[in-house]
Amino acid sequence: MPYSHRYAAVAIALHWLIAAGIIFMILLGWNMEDSESLFQLHKSVGITILLLTVARIVWRLLNPPPALPAGMNPWEKMASHAVHLAFYGLMLLMPLTGWLLVSTAYNFDIPTVLYGLVSWPDIPGVGFLANEGGHEAVEFVHSKLAWVAIVLLGLHVAGAVKHEISAEEGVLKRMIPGLFGKTGRPSPPPMAFIASFGAALGVFVLIAGAPVIFGGSGPARPAPEAASGGGTSGESITANWEVEQDASSIRFSGSHDGSEYRGEFEDWSADIRFDPENLDNARVQVSIRTGSAEASKKLYTDSLKSDEWLAPSQYPEATVDLTNFRQTGEESYTAEATLNLKDSSVTVPFDFDLEMDGDEARMEGATTVKRTPLNLGQKSDPSGDWVGEQVSIEVEVRASRAD
Repeated sequence: MPYSHRYAAVAIALHWLIAAGIIFMILLGWNMEDSESLFQLHKSVGITILLLTVARIVWRLLNPPPALPAGMNPWEKMASHAVHLAFYGLMLLMPLTGWLLVSTAYNFDIPTVLYGLVSWPDIPGVGFLANEGGHEAVEFVHSKLAWVAIVLLGLHVAGAVKHEISAEEGVLKRMIPGLFGKTGRPSPPPMAFIASFGAALGVFVLIAGAPVIFGGSGPARPAPEAASGGGTSGESITANWEVEQDASSIRFSGSHDGSEYRGEFEDWSADIRFDPENLDNARVQVSIRTGSAEASKKLYTDSLKSDEWLAPSQYPEATVDLTNFRQTGEESYTAEATLNLKDSSVTVPFDFDLEMDGDEARMEGATTVKRTPLNLGQKSDPSGDWVGEQVSIEVEVRASRAD
């Protein structure tokens, strides 16, 4: 019978997963530079370490580790316990301070999307730190914890190697069974797998689901007066066309970090008064629910819902008013489109082709707007280094004559 008992398979797996995660995070943190994709990966791995640590702590509480070798000096045992406690604190503090760091960003607004799939909210109630002094203090602590991790890793490895080459019984075989010698099965038999990982899953669901459970980030402010009533003037029109929503769309596209992004507004409506024989009286009013924007990546979708971009919690509606129609070809037209978004308004030409067949019509049009005059992304990327200045808008409408 071997002298010592090894750790349980769950404890071994958690140990090496978290250790690899910490080392990877340190290396990644020093090499992210200005890469947003690596920044998102850094945040994703950090939250993963936090959740694995929750599982590991619960497992450790319910499954005491095997005793240290009897030949160890008392001070060595105390040092070993101290390093392990420090590691547990570090495994919590590193991801928590990282989470706090992104939650207190004051000059940029980039949401956290774990592995491009799951939205992760900011820590609530930390707005008092969302300033230069508070944010830099959190950043200082978070960055210095990397050096603490390096020191603890060095002590941990040195202690393990020392016990392997000394007269004492080695401890590495307990965490790497079979490689450094045989050990007995865990004693007592391990338990509480469901409790450990259930706790981690519960924390994940509670935090990731909090925005859905408790609603938006704050009360909505009324839309600006210019955007009320579905048009720049606020007057309603008598529509003579009904939009077929399922066959119609408002899409947008642009560039981010050298790649194209695309998206669409899922919820919008339009009142159309149009007669090619009476263009002077033609007018279109469009109302768009800003929170319905869906982009090609979840990160973009979440970004659009932030206060820096479309801010749907404060400005739930954007409007477009099309006036001054002119015919430019047999089935080609142009109009002036006035877009009201948040507290800003711009007017751009809107060119479109129109096919009419009795009581049915199909319109395809496009225009381009600049994001700067609309106060979009002016905190995190005012110069357009990452997000392009131009936003293309493509509209397709199927409509039938109103009764």
